[in-house]
Amino acid sequence: MLKILSTFALVASTGMAMAGEADVIDAKAAQSSQGNWQVSATIRHADAGWDHYANRFEVLDMQDNVLGIRELAHPHVNEQPFTRSLSGVKIPAGIRKIKIRARDSVHGYGGKEYVVELGK
Repeated sequence: MLKILSTFALVASTGMAMAGEADVIDAKAAQSSQGNWQVSATIRHADAGWDHYANRFEVLDMQDNVLGIRELAHPHVNEQPFTRSLSGVKIPAGIRKIKIRARDSVHGYGGKEYVVELGK
């Protein structure tokens, strides 16, 4: 019993086990007059400070080819969910859907992805 309580106390004190994976809960894409795209992603993650936070999102085609990457430079502990944008994304002609996925510094990728239909 003491071992179980000690393990629980360790997990509760680190906060890392509680945060889970980063989820993309909304996203939008808008094409510029030059033909490139700006992609905005709203991400939810229980950031716990520099040791565990959402640190990137990627824009992918439906075959998982990476079209753009936005590094997230700091934790968003008190700003949840948060939205960040990536400009200048080159999306090849003929692609009608993209997906956005987020990564965190402990689990990597694996949270909820979000699909955006372009031109809607």
